[in-house]
Amino acid sequence: MKKFSTVWKASKNPGKQRKYAAKAPLHLRRKFLSANLSKELRKKYGKRNIPIRKGDLVKVMRGKFKKKTGKIIEINVKRSMVEIEGIQVKKQDSSKTNVRFNPSVLQITELNIEDKKRMKNPKSEKTEENKKNKNETRPSEVELEEKKNAS
Repeated sequence: MKKFSTVWKASKNPGKQRKYAAKAPLHLRRKFLSANLSKELRKKYGKRNIPIRKGDLVKVMRGKFKKKTGKIIEINVKRSMVEIEGIQVKKQDSSKTNVRFNPSVLQITELNIEDKKRMKNPKSEKTEENKKNKNETRPSEVELEEKKNAS
């Protein structure tokens, strides 16, 4: 049996979507572990969601622990689960254990930017750079007419 299709693009069939996600290799599963950005971060970086990382500050948006915040302490790519610092549940033997969350119920409120390549440029800087590059590379209509007249 074929394990994973590299040519698969998309399907409306939910079963095929589940199969793709379940059989995906870990380097692709990592991208499935994405969470929404807060409104401030969306404005700053111009993205809606990004893959989570250890050290990100997140807020729980659904379930029993709704509105609780904490730092990500562990990411399990194989299980697609995340553990958050300070959110624990008491077990039957009175010991405590960290609660695992699906990243889809989390919202990133603060990014861990130790890795400079993670978020290269905020959106505002990108748009300014693009405008400068367009102006520098494209000659104006006046310059084009002057070149024609000089020839």
